[in-house]
Amino acid sequence: MPSVAQQLIHWHEHHGRHHLPWQKSRDPYTIWLSEIMLQQTQVTTVIPYYQRFLQEFPTIRNLAQAPLDSVLALWSGLGYYSRARNLHQAARILVQDYQGQFPDTREVIQQLPGIGRSTAAAIAVFAFRKREAILDGNVKRIFARYFGISGYPGNAVIQNQLWQKAEELLPLNNFAGEIETYTQALMDLGAIVCTRRNPLCGLCPLKRDCIAHAENTIAQLPTPRTRKPLPQKEVIFLILMQQQKVLLQKRPPSGIWGALWCLPEIETGSDVFSFCQRQWGLAIESSRTLPILDHQFTHFKLRIHPQVLHVITDASAETDQFIWISPIDALDQAIPAPVRTLLTQNVLSDVSHG
Repeated sequence: MPSVAQQLIHWHEHHGRHHLPWQKSRDPYTIWLSEIMLQQTQVTTVIPYYQRFLQEFPTIRNLAQAPLDSVLALWSGLGYYSRARNLHQAARILVQDYQGQFPDTREVIQQLPGIGRSTAAAIAVFAFRKREAILDGNVKRIFARYFGISGYPGNAVIQNQLWQKAEELLPLNNFAGEIETYTQALMDLGAIVCTRRNPLCGLCPLKRDCIAHAENTIAQLPTPRTRKPLPQKEVIFLILMQQQKVLLQKRPPSGIWGALWCLPEIETGSDVFSFCQRQWGLAIESSRTLPILDHQFTHFKLRIHPQVLHVITDASAETDQFIWISPIDALDQAIPAPVRTLLTQNVLSDVSHG
C-alpha cells in the first residue's frame, strides 16, 4: 500500500493548488513573505497584499532599507501587525549579518524574528528542497484526525506527539522534488478538504485509514482549547478635526497596533474637553458622539466610543508622534482597521460635504 506521503503526492497532482502566485518560485524572500502573510490569514485575502508588497519591496535589501512606516502602511488591513514588524527587522538582520542572502537551513532560518519551526521548515523545503517537517494549524488538524490524537494541540505533550508524526510521515527520498509536493499537498488538504468545519471527507485521499473518520469523531478533533470569556476594554477614540484634517497619534513600537498611526484614545468617563486643553492646548468648538464600534483581538474585546471634536485653536504644530492629516491621506498610512472604518464611514463623508 502506498505511504501517506505517496498518497498525498498523487492526490496533489490532480486536486491540489498549482497557480498561487508564490508557487514555482525558488526565491526564499518571496516564499518567506508568503508564509508570513498566510499565518492566520486566508489565501484570497493575502494575494493582493503579497503582490503589492513585492511591487514596492522586490528584494530583501529594498525591504531592509524602507522605513517601518512604509512597511506598515502596505500591511494596513491585513492584521497581526507584529508580522510586519518582524519581517522588517529580519530583513535588516539578513542584510547586516548575511549580506542580504537567506540562510539555507531550517535551524538558522528559525533564529530570525517572527519565524517559528514550522515556517522555517516550509521556507527550507520550498526554497532549498530540504527534507523538513511542517506543523501549521492545518497540518495539526489533519494529523489529529488521521491518528485520532485527542488533547489540545497547543499543549506541549500533544504538540510533541504531532511533531513526531510529522517527522515520521516525511517522504523517504526527494526524487523529483517529492518533499515540496508533499508539503504543499498537506497545506492544500487542510485548506480545501480537511477543513475546520464541514470537512469534505468524501474527497480525502487519507479517509480509509483516518481514525476520526472511522470513529465519527471528526467534529471533536483536534480538541479545542478551553476558552474563557474574553475580557472587554472600553475606550474613547478622539476624532479631532481642524480645517478638514484629523489628528493621528503614533502608537508605541510594541504591543497592540505597535508603531501604527491611530486616533488618540482616553479612558471612558474622561472629560474630553479638558483633556484636549491640557494635553495639546486645544479649544473644542463642538462635539458629536458616533455609534459604538466593537473590535475583537485574540485575547480581549475592545469597545470603542468615537467622538468627533471640532477644534478652533490653531494646532498646526506637529511632532514625530502626532500629525494633522487629511482623512483621504490618512487611509494611505499604517492605520488599524477600526480607525480605517471610522474615517471611511464618518469623517470622509463629513469632509466631502463640508
